[in-house]
Amino acid sequence: MTNDKFSGPVFVVGIWRSGTSLLYTLLNQHPQIALTYESDLFLLRSLFRTGRSKRDWLERWEFWNNCLTRHDIEAASLPGKVSDYRTAATAVWKRYAGNAIYGEKSPNYFDSLKALAREFPKARFIIIWRDLGDTCRSIIQAGQGSAFFAKRGITHRALIGYRKMKRECDALERRGVALHQIHYEEMVQSPETVMQGICWFLQIPYDARMATPAGADRSAIYDAPQHAGVKTEKIHSNSKPKAELPDDLSGKIARYVAYWKERSHGSWPMYPVVAPDAAPLGIVERAKDEVYFQALRAFDQFTAFVYCYAPIGILRRYRGAKSAQPLLSDAETTVASSSSELIELQK
Repeated sequence: MTNDKFSGPVFVVGIWRSGTSLLYTLLNQHPQIALTYESDLFLLRSLFRTGRSKRDWLERWEFWNNCLTRHDIEAASLPGKVSDYRTAATAVWKRYAGNAIYGEKSPNYFDSLKALAREFPKARFIIIWRDLGDTCRSIIQAGQGSAFFAKRGITHRALIGYRKMKRECDALERRGVALHQIHYEEMVQSPETVMQGICWFLQIPYDARMATPAGADRSAIYDAPQHAGVKTEKIHSNSKPKAELPDDLSGKIARYVAYWKERSHGSWPMYPVVAPDAAPLGIVERAKDEVYFQALRAFDQFTAFVYCYAPIGILRRYRGAKSAQPLLSDAETTVASSSSELIELQK
């Protein structure tokens, strides 16, 4: 059975380590939903900048994050030439989803919601929030086995990105874009209630399989240590011991959360419920943090640009040089891969 009212796309977005992978797994348990996992073609939209795709866009995208392989999609089943990103992404999503609701889950879109809404005016957005302190703790823990989560500035991206995502959500609401926001803490404690709400939002009947990851198809999720939890058959609670945050990061998070709580009259963020006791957050600190964040995101964008325009032969050599190391195609790792290594091969 298909949903005649809405077919897609659906974008599932949240800050890294906020539960997006678990949410993706539960959503795809529904027979009428088939989202891709971090296909992230939007990050490579420069491949379509001239009004037509680069002839090797599929090969470059596959190199970027192995999306086609992970989703068992034959490149030959997709058009080799397309006019723009929207056409290319839709073709991929529909190829994967068939008659089900299509779209994708990606934490890398946290500051791109408005741009995605412009590309897809009829899209629906599901945003997941998590206590920022817990998110950063999870990022630090994941950094023990992931190059992406161990890189410089990743918790700063999450901290400032948290507010960026809120502003993007507010903008979508003002424009009347279909938006549904949930919280990780509630999804873990009451998955049935949260998933029922999402089904109402998507205008499809609730399916009880969505309340558990048992038996889910997680073949599209990268085989990486940080994904071990989502590949289990049960939803894990928040009862396990939490990692300690460095004092400077803990203090900065507390100052930002207290500042946001004050400005929103206690309504945002929802978690933690009580605003932390923290020193005032000054305008100088906020300005410095914004500049650093913009520099980090500029580097991310430059890395994607290199993957779009570097000679494909250099990319192949780079893949060969990295083949003996942990999976390069993790979209999280790929976005952060040092482009200097790639450029070095050209010398």
